Amino acid sequence: MLSDEAVPSTEIAVERISMVFGKKDHEVEALRDVSFEIYKNEFVSLLGPSGCGKSTLLRLMADLLEPTSGRITIGQEHPREMRLRRKFGIVFQNPTLFEWRTVKDNIELPLEVFGIKKSEYSKISDQLLEMVGLTPFKHHYPWQLSGGMQQRVAIARALSLDPPILFMDEPFSALDEFTKEKLQLDLLEIKKKTNKTIVFVTHSIPEAVFLSDRVIVLSSHPGRVHSILNMDREEGSPSLVRQSGLFHEMTAAVRKCFYKESDSLDGQMV
Repeated sequence: MLSDEAVPSTEIAVERISMVFGKKDHEVEALRDVSFEIYKNEFVSLLGPSGCGKSTLLRLMADLLEPTSGRITIGQEHPREMRLRRKFGIVFQNPTLFEWRTVKDNIELPLEVFGIKKSEYSKISDQLLEMVGLTPFKHHYPWQLSGGMQQRVAIARALSLDPPILFMDEPFSALDEFTKEKLQLDLLEIKKKTNKTIVFVTHSIPEAVFLSDRVIVLSSHPGRVHSILNMDREEGSPSLVRQSGLFHEMTAAVRKCFYKESDSLDGQMV
């Protein structure tokens, strides 16, 4: 019999979610009968080709959209309750920083909005700046930073209220490969330090395999759960993972899911 510690605790439950946009003759079915669970402190990637509804699904979990049918619960509550209680942060593909605010001020913005004591601002932002490696740039403005550095600011801002859950919608897809791989390593280090539950949207198979505890593979339009795969991990430095035979085996296993659905991979997969 498993001990209580061995039984994973469900953080997010998605139950028979469907999503239709438009009305009558102009309806577009984005998601159909999607169900899965995400466990506490888990890193889960939603993987699929463009147009499969993975970003829509993330927005439903984050209470930015309402489903046509089905139910989502976070900690056994409606996503809206969790959003109002600041229980999750969101990082989008575009960092959406305020150009007239410094790096430090951008990170502190949620603290201002939600009425955190001003005396706490610097302590919180300085800790986050150190975590994302931007302490020397705290007085810089976004236009003075590279794309990767801007995304680090966005991650720090999303963590400023210390939410237990972090939603990330293709945050590295606009970056060059060298910057992307460095930020993937940084994200794993942040995960190790904070032990957040992370839900990560991507259309990159290697990225999903490298980062995740589990990968939820969505089918082509309309999005449905095709497969859910556990990602085996080898001990050792994460920087060497991509060179391992196990990494290539896991990548091949995920890629095979798409071959099962059709004779060739969708052109958007990388």
